[in-house]
Amino acid sequence: MIPGLLFLIIIFALILIKAADMTIVAIRRIARDSKIGIFTISSIILALGTSFPELFVGVTSAIEASPNLSFGVVIGSNIANIALIGGVSALFTGRVLIRGDYLKRDVWIAFLAGISPVLLIADGTLGRVDGLILLSVYMAYATGFFKKRFEEIGKEQQEEGFVYRFLRRFNHIESRKTKEFSRLFTGIALLLFSADVIVKLSTTLAEQAKIPLFLIGLFVIAIGTSLPEFAFSIRTLTDREPSMFFGNILGSIVANSTLIVGITSIIHPIQIQAFDLYLTSAIFFVLIFLTFWFFIRTKHRLDRWEALALLILYFAFFIVEFV
Repeated sequence: MIPGLLFLIIIFALILIKAADMTIVAIRRIARDSKIGIFTISSIILALGTSFPELFVGVTSAIEASPNLSFGVVIGSNIANIALIGGVSALFTGRVLIRGDYLKRDVWIAFLAGISPVLLIADGTLGRVDGLILLSVYMAYATGFFKKRFEEIGKEQQEEGFVYRFLRRFNHIESRKTKEFSRLFTGIALLLFSADVIVKLSTTLAEQAKIPLFLIGLFVIAIGTSLPEFAFSIRTLTDREPSMFFGNILGSIVANSTLIVGITSIIHPIQIQAFDLYLTSAIFFVLIFLTFWFFIRTKHRLDRWEALALLILYFAFFIVEFV
C-alpha cells in the first residue's frame, strides 16, 4: 500500500511540474505586454494560485472542526517555501542574483505577515475577529501592489467612461493574448488538481504511518502543497527570472499567513492543542526567515552554500519536532 501511494505521488508530481512550466510561459508572455510588473503578477496572482491547495486544506479542516491541521500546514508551508523549496531550487540552479530594490520592502512585509497569526494566537486561540484582522492585512497587501494601476484607471475616466474603456479592452484582446490567458488558467487548474491529489495521497500515507495530526500538516501536507512553489521556483530560476522566484515565495507566505489562516479561523476558531510543537515551529520560522534575509541582504544574492545552510536548518527543524 505504501509503495503504491509513493508511486502515485511521483506521477502527480510530474504532472505538477508540467503544469508549472505551462503557467510560467503564459505569465511571462502576458507580463511582457502588461503595465503591471512581473514581480507584481507573480507575487499576487500566481502566489495566490499556488496557495490554493493550502486554502483547500484550511477550509476542509475548518468545516470538519480540525483547524489545527490547517494551521500546521500554513506554518510548515512557510518554512518549507524558504528553507526547503528556496534552498533546493537555489542549490541546483546556482547563484541567485537579486535585482531591484523591491526586496527591501517586500521581505519585511512577508515577515510581518508570517508572524501575524503567531502573535494573534499567543493567547491560545485564533478567533473570528483575529481572522478578520488577517484578511484585512491581506487586502491591504494586495491592493497596495495595484495602487499605481488604480491611479491610471482614474486618469482614464477623465478621458472616457471607465465601463466603455473596460469593455473595449476586453473586446479587442489579441488572439495570441487570449491563447496565453487560456494557457495560464489551464496551467493553474492543473497545478491545483495535481497538488490536491498529492495532499490526499500524502494524508493517507501519513495516517498509515500514525503521525500526529499537527505534524501531518507541518511536514507531509505542507511539503505536498508546496510542490507548486517548488516547480515554479525551478522553472523561474532556470529561465533566469529571480524576481518571479522571490515574488512567488514571499507572496505565498503572505497569502498563507493572512488569507488562508484568516478564512480558516473565521469558519472555525483555531485553538492550540500541541503548544510545544507549535512553539518550536514558530521559533524555527523566525530563525529561518531572518537567516534568509541576512543572506540576501549582505551580498544581494543567494549562493549555493547559503542554500545548503537553509536546507540544514530545515532538517534540524524536522529532527527537533520529532525528537
